[in-house]
Amino acid sequence: MAGKPYNFKFFLFMQKVLFTRTWNKIYIQRKASSSPHASQPDFNKYPFLGKGQGTLLNKTLMFHMEGALLKSSSVFPYFLLVAFEAGGPLRAFTLLLLYPIVCLVGEEWGLKIMVFVCFVGLKEASFSVGRTVLPKFLLEDVGNEGFDMVMKCGGTKIAVTDMPRVMVDCFLKDYLRIEYVVGRELKVVCGHFLGLMEDIKTSSGSMELEKVPREGKMDSPVIGISCFNNSLHHQLFSCCEVVYMVSEADKKNWQTLPREKYPRPLIFHDGRLALRPTPIATLFIFMWIPFGIFLLLVRAIVFFLLPYKLSILFLHFTGLRGTLIIPDDGRVSNELKQLSKEGGLLYVCNHRTLLDPVYLSMGLVQVRPPSLSLAAVTYSLSRVTELFAPIRTVRLTRNREKDSKMIEKQLQQGDIVICPEGTTCREPYLLRFSPLFAEKTDRIVPVAIDFHVSMFYGTTAGGYKSLDPVFLLMNPTSHCSATILEKLPKSYTCKAGKSKFEVANHVQALIGKALNFECTSLTRKDKYMILAGNEGIV
Repeated sequence: MAGKPYNFKFFLFMQKVLFTRTWNKIYIQRKASSSPHASQPDFNKYPFLGKGQGTLLNKTLMFHMEGALLKSSSVFPYFLLVAFEAGGPLRAFTLLLLYPIVCLVGEEWGLKIMVFVCFVGLKEASFSVGRTVLPKFLLEDVGNEGFDMVMKCGGTKIAVTDMPRVMVDCFLKDYLRIEYVVGRELKVVCGHFLGLMEDIKTSSGSMELEKVPREGKMDSPVIGISCFNNSLHHQLFSCCEVVYMVSEADKKNWQTLPREKYPRPLIFHDGRLALRPTPIATLFIFMWIPFGIFLLLVRAIVFFLLPYKLSILFLHFTGLRGTLIIPDDGRVSNELKQLSKEGGLLYVCNHRTLLDPVYLSMGLVQVRPPSLSLAAVTYSLSRVTELFAPIRTVRLTRNREKDSKMIEKQLQQGDIVICPEGTTCREPYLLRFSPLFAEKTDRIVPVAIDFHVSMFYGTTAGGYKSLDPVFLLMNPTSHCSATILEKLPKSYTCKAGKSKFEVANHVQALIGKALNFECTSLTRKDKYMILAGNEGIV
């Protein structure tokens, strides 16, 4: 009985504390709601946006890139690309091992772990993955519906991202034409990344947006598009007049953005990984690498030791497949046999990989005697690749007079294959054809080549070119299709009065039509200036 008064006093004390805290909370909410600068946005589901297209005209749009534009809300593949391409396989493997921890510690701490593993120690000046590698994978992840929502805005567009701004700035500004990007910066000391991001400010979202120069004032109407699970930028979106929310269920029904709708076409990109490195795909890559190295050695040894036809069968059995396409019922093959006996046949093909001439020579074995040799005229092939090339290679010197005499000499000895683009292009585009080949012979056969890999790209602009054949032959599977077109009529050659530029453009158009590729006027120099910051002189 003596404990009852103390229990009663404790009850009164707790009631007073709870009552005081509740009243203070109500008072603060009322005070905030009465403030003109703390108005809460109106939240709606994003399908209502499609019914009111006029609401975005001449208004500022703020959208969350990961939640409102990309189909996948996981940012792990993009950090894995940074780790692999900028830091190397060991750093990427470390990130893969830490992935379970990243999933368990929450969104903010998981992001900090990935940033630290991927960026610590990298040089700021040489970091180019955000410009040369990530745009390709980000564009392939853009949802068509999300893209249409963003593009309906006729005013200023502001992208908000969870990732460091250096990873997505080029993708958003150069490829999607977004005016401003709001993202956290990375801390740098002595020109190297520390692997740490600037902290998210706890102030209101309007103070964050003071960094973004815009026409008009901050109290002008701002429309927001975000997602329900976006917990990092609630303060930033609090200045919006209305916020449309996208759910994960909505994004599952989104379609991939077609290439035709890209605001800027993706022609050049770099990096070794050809598939999107999701956690499962990354695990498969690292499990495959030891076996891939073994398979690389076996493929190379067998190709050099066995006769051509036997080695072709073995390579096909191990996954390196090829298809030779001759459009017309054998007439072209008969023509090739007759012309080859005369010597000096010039095969002009587009350039997809360093093995283009090799695959062409393997295909020609099926339609002409194997005793007829084929030489490849190369431009930027590494010395290591030339040393192990299964066919004879002749290097161009970048001196027009010397190269012209060399091509004439080779044509007198036999057939040659040349790639007048001067460099490879991974996407369905053709670079400008150099007209050097056009004035040397009237026996020109266009060849349209397309090449697909399953895991690794065998070309690079900013990496080690000597590893190109290694990565190419490590692929589990690859497929090359070579279409031999009809020999160029003499009326379309220089000997018939056509200029060398007209001949080169005509051959480019024929190959582009056969492959359904788009012809461009871009050159080797343009590619290397975009991807590597140099003119591509090897």
